[in-house]
Amino acid sequence: MNFPFDKEQALFISGPCGQLQVVIHQGDDAGHFAARDLLVVIAHPHPVHGGTMDNKVVTTLMRTYRDLGIHVVRFNFRGVGKSDGVFDDAIGELDDLLAIITWAKQSLPHASILLAGFSFGSAIAAQASYQVGALQHLTLVAPPVERYAYDREGQFPCALAVIQGDKDERVVAEGVYQWVSTLHGATELLRYPDAGHFFHGYLTQMKNDLTQTLLRQIPL
Repeated sequence: MNFPFDKEQALFISGPCGQLQVVIHQGDDAGHFAARDLLVVIAHPHPVHGGTMDNKVVTTLMRTYRDLGIHVVRFNFRGVGKSDGVFDDAIGELDDLLAIITWAKQSLPHASILLAGFSFGSAIAAQASYQVGALQHLTLVAPPVERYAYDREGQFPCALAVIQGDKDERVVAEGVYQWVSTLHGATELLRYPDAGHFFHGYLTQMKNDLTQTLLRQIPL
């Protein structure tokens, strides 16, 4: 596929309430999925609590997908960084993500879409997953399932990876594990007994483990 951007390019796109700040990364030509024309959009954690597309978990996810040959889009929700607008309690943020997906499909029309999100961003990615036709994969990191809607009747429209630390100080880990146990379909749980919400000290392990999970869950 012809990649019409620089290897890593910052730009702005038109969103529902003004411009949205975006960075797009070309997947590694030598990556396992380079021939598949895949693109993942990653949603960052809560804007009110300092979440941005430069969060270390988000950039770890970016490197994981990029190194596998998957193109990556990360972006700032409305009111974050140089994105216009103000926080809209997960309603406008869903519109932001859908606008990013629409732009990505127009920019790379042959690419198949994946979604990933961390904390608050995982809730937005989960909700968007039902509005993306032929979604290839969904990754949810530290999902606050007690605060936002996620699945529909225990189902997601694609294979799912859930990443959670037992010592999460912001999300009830046992609630996540109980929720995962109720899901149907292809689901893998990556559980870290000593990791907190931001996975300090575990990001390299997370990258390695998620890489193996994606190799299992995404068909060639």
